[in-house]
Amino acid sequence: MKLGIVGLPNVGKSTLFNSLTKAGAESANYPFCTIDPNVGIVPVPDERLDVLGKLYDSEKVVPAVVEFVDIAGLVKGASKGEGLGNQFLANIREVDAIVHVVRCFEDSNIIHVEGSVDPVRDIETINMELIFSDMEVLERRASRVIRGAKNDKSLAKEAAMIERLQKHLEAGKMAKSFELLDEEEAAFYAEYNMLTGKPVIYAANVKDSDLADEGASNAFVQKVKEFAAGEGSEVFVICAQIEQEIAELDEEDKKMFLDDLGLTESGLEKLIRASYHTLGLISYLTAGPKETKAWTITRGTKAPQAAGKIHSDFERGFIRAEIVSYENLTECGSFNAAKEKGLVRSEGKEYIVQDGDVVLFRFNV
Repeated sequence: MKLGIVGLPNVGKSTLFNSLTKAGAESANYPFCTIDPNVGIVPVPDERLDVLGKLYDSEKVVPAVVEFVDIAGLVKGASKGEGLGNQFLANIREVDAIVHVVRCFEDSNIIHVEGSVDPVRDIETINMELIFSDMEVLERRASRVIRGAKNDKSLAKEAAMIERLQKHLEAGKMAKSFELLDEEEAAFYAEYNMLTGKPVIYAANVKDSDLADEGASNAFVQKVKEFAAGEGSEVFVICAQIEQEIAELDEEDKKMFLDDLGLTESGLEKLIRASYHTLGLISYLTAGPKETKAWTITRGTKAPQAAGKIHSDFERGFIRAEIVSYENLTECGSFNAAKEKGLVRSEGKEYIVQDGDVVLFRFNV
């Protein structure tokens, strides 16, 4: 899973990135201090892995990972080269979803590029830059497609679709609300990698005093939630500064720190939960003496394709999957004990793998 972090300058974007990845990205109180995109790989917190690792006395425990890409703060006109320009938008075209950090706090010591705090205005500023960037991609594509459209029916169909999509974007609408008429159009569209077609998760960055009630008393947060509800996006509330402090602590101190703040989970955990939900992802687990590992798949994936995540041979030569739920396995204390109680199921090619399934694949190549 790859997530791109966007937002205006000085909204807490790089501070959040630092805390999520402990990568030490430059963070300062002026625009464009993030010159090159910062990339960080972060393990997905999953306490089930630690439990299974101990149960099997595994040599290593391997969590799923998330890749974060942090780009320079965008300003009005970024797609036309203002600030550090459109080159940075190219850095997030390959991500699965966009994390949009929105400032929801007042602080006279931290400059706001627009001179005041207004989260909905800020969201719309970023959205327009993403739309302009997508329009530029379409213009380049259209110039190639139109040349060949006279002699090629498929290209003629694509040219007509591009024209519709351009009008849609020109009206200030995101590509995600564009209606595709058939599978052929969907195939064209997939090649464009529209920024405004990606799922968005809003990170409402608040002061630490607003964390305990999840920003319920913060009018800025409520505006972000209303806006997000209108487009079917998720919102999570964070304090980037607190996240940076949490990142410096070990697990035991982190838990105490969160307890003192009245919190049950860190911002990273909130973000990953929101990301998995938004992208329709789950994790299944494999466990043994050598390795216990989490594998991320799309909800609804059948057993052979889930096996293919481990190795293509597993999918090609799939025979069956022996499956026990994490809860049953840990209650019984071992795979064999679960098997004796009839809790291990043998599933075939049509089985849809569930979150928390502990799986042993049988295959023959």
